[in-house]
Amino acid sequence: MKNNFIHETNWVAITGAPSSGKTSVIEELAKRGFATQGEVARELIEDLLKDGKTISEIRQNPENVKELQRRIIDLKFAREKALDPERTVFMDRGMADSVTYFRIAGLDTQEAERMSRIFHYKAVFLFDRLPLIKDSARIESEIEAARIDKMLAEDYKALGYELIRVPVMPVAARADFILRALNIKQDTAAW
Repeated sequence: MKNNFIHETNWVAITGAPSSGKTSVIEELAKRGFATQGEVARELIEDLLKDGKTISEIRQNPENVKELQRRIIDLKFAREKALDPERTVFMDRGMADSVTYFRIAGLDTQEAERMSRIFHYKAVFLFDRLPLIKDSARIESEIEAARIDKMLAEDYKALGYELIRVPVMPVAARADFILRALNIKQDTAAW
């Protein structure tokens, strides 16, 4: 049991501040045949927007923020529990991202920390920031994005992860960087 984790996995977490290019690289890895998991928070926020809620209601009302963070962690855990720990899976945000977002929301992080210690990821890649592009789910400012970047690094390190920083470069080059760091050859994607 490494650093008090319950299960070792071959999963790879890709994290970073909002608008750092995580999703684009996850999509690139999926196109190349690798198993991926999308970002749970974005999916839930987009569902709430479709149901008629505004981004302000979702992201600024304290009760809604608490409920959203609870739903994110529950859905993320359910998805992780269903994955094969032996298979390489690239994840758009890991469970420890919830520790950061619980802190930002002023919530007690104890449960997020506990859940982050159930599955140990093979590697965690932290993307260097790109210029912030706001969309229907992003409301952060440049200052808040920089703060999130710093907090993500702190929270993953506190759990015992050695982060691999991914510099700003084209999407395909970032995917190649990750695969090289993991010593994964492209022809091993679909298995």
